[in-house]
Amino acid sequence: MLVNGKLIASQIVNEIKEIVAKIVGRKPGLTFILVGDDPASESYVRSKDRACAATQIRSSVIRLPNSTSEKDLLAQIDQLNNDKQVDGILVQLPLPSHINESTITQAIDPEKDVDGFHPINLGKLLQGDDSAIIPCTPLGIKVLLEKSQISVSGKHVVIVGRSNIVGKPLAALLMQKKAGCNATVTLCHSQTHHLSDITRSADILIAAIGQPYFIRKEMVKPGAVVVDVGINRVNGKIVGDVDFEEVEKIASHITPVPGGVGPMTIAMLMQNTMTCFLKRTDLV
Repeated sequence: MLVNGKLIASQIVNEIKEIVAKIVGRKPGLTFILVGDDPASESYVRSKDRACAATQIRSSVIRLPNSTSEKDLLAQIDQLNNDKQVDGILVQLPLPSHINESTITQAIDPEKDVDGFHPINLGKLLQGDDSAIIPCTPLGIKVLLEKSQISVSGKHVVIVGRSNIVGKPLAALLMQKKAGCNATVTLCHSQTHHLSDITRSADILIAAIGQPYFIRKEMVKPGAVVVDVGINRVNGKIVGDVDFEEVEKIASHITPVPGGVGPMTIAMLMQNTMTCFLKRTDLV
C-alpha cells in the first residue's frame, strides 16, 4: 500500500492555516537565511516559503552572497534572535565551506530553532523532554506513520543512515516511552556488518543513506513497512534510496519519492514554527 505523504501533509497544512487565521494580532513569523546560490538550496527555500504562504505564516528570505563571512552570518542571526517579530529562524544547509555549520546552528536561539538542530533541543529530545523542538524530518516520519495507522510500539525499526538530521534524532524519537513511539530501534551505517541480515529483520525499515536505489528487494522482509527518506537526482529524475518498483511488490506499506516524507518535512516546519510562536506569545 502506498503511503501518501503529500495528502497527509496537505491536511496538516490546512489545519495550521485554520489556527493561524484565528490568531488576533501578530501572526507567526519565520525567516530563512540562504547563503550562496546553490540551486537545490534555492528550490528547498522556495518550497518552504510557499508552505508559509499556504498557512498564512509570515515569512521572509534573507539572501547572502557566497562570500559572506562567518562573523557576518553570526551577526545576522544575532539580529534575528533579538527581533520580537521573528518566531523561527532557518539557516538553509549546506553552507559554504568556510563557514562552520555547527557554530551557526548553536548561534540560533533554541526557542527559535525551527529545524530542531540546536544541541539544547537535541538534548531535550534524548531526555524525552516535551519542550524539545524536534527535527522536521524525524517528526514528519513519526506523524506520517501515526496518520497511516502504522504502530511502531514493540516493533523492530531499522534505520539505515546515522546523520544528525535524520538517523540519530529519529532513533531517539521512536524509542521514547511515549504514545506513537516505544519501538526497538537498530541504527545502521556505512560500517555495519551483515547489513542485509539486519534490514531483513525490520518490521519497519527506514532508508536515509543518500544513495539511490540502495535498498533492494532482497534486503526487505516481506510485509515490512518501508519509509524512503532519500532525495537523489538520477538522469534528471528525483528518486529515493529504495528500489521502489521492486520493493513495492513485497512491502505492506511504502512511501514514494517524491510525495512521501518530503511534504511531511515541510508540514512539520510549519508546525514547529507554530510551536515556537505559541511559546513566545507571552514575551511579545
